[in-house]
Amino acid sequence: MQSTTKLTGKNVLITAGAQGIGEAITKHFIDHGAHVAIHYFSSADTANELTDYATSKGLKAVAISGDLTKEVDAINLVNKTVEALGGLDILINNAGSLVARKLLGDLEPDFWQKVMDINMTSMVLVTRAARPYLAKNENSSIVNLASLAGRKGGHPGSLVYATSKGAILTFTRALSTELGGEGVRVNAVAPGLILGTSFHNTHTTKESAAATTAGIPIQRAGNADDVARAVLYLASEYDGFITGATLDINGGVYNM
Repeated sequence: MQSTTKLTGKNVLITAGAQGIGEAITKHFIDHGAHVAIHYFSSADTANELTDYATSKGLKAVAISGDLTKEVDAINLVNKTVEALGGLDILINNAGSLVARKLLGDLEPDFWQKVMDINMTSMVLVTRAARPYLAKNENSSIVNLASLAGRKGGHPGSLVYATSKGAILTFTRALSTELGGEGVRVNAVAPGLILGTSFHNTHTTKESAAATTAGIPIQRAGNADDVARAVLYLASEYDGFITGATLDINGGVYNM
């Protein structure tokens, strides 16, 4: 049964919205009656399945591919979103990757730049392209995906990833100040250990996951739906009083 909420009829763009946490976020928006633009890089099949799911509920949906580290692709993504949905109310900046684990001694400048571009530059490019459309509304919302690694520094080998995610925390605070007068709220979520996603399936060993889980006060790892619910909360409060904030989703392992 589709809920009628503040999100019903809103136009939402989700970057990397067809895999892992992004897929869960997209599904939750659809189930709350939002029209969705689903960006993907390599998950075309899932993106198309999600658009079919949305249209089966009578909603507008479009799947758009692109390399968001390229300005032309970021601009194209936003333009196609507005063309397909008729406007833009909410932007979810979810795209990102650790790419590989590398310690400082093995860190090449090209690798540093690649990870920073995927996690941070892409977010800046998409947000800059989306800003004029978000500002046209009385109230709009941006939610950025950071990480517990941006708070704590991450596990060994995640130096660049953790640095980029820490930058997203600062970007969120600074952007909330800059866009507040335009009626655009900007917040972030910082997920901890979220199992069942390609990220941790690729970069986290079972032993590491078990050790981390043992230190979580509620004694379980998170899942993609845990993050999606938090993202939807911040997005649905587009006319609220929360901005410049980061919501930590980690089961209490880090509660500063």
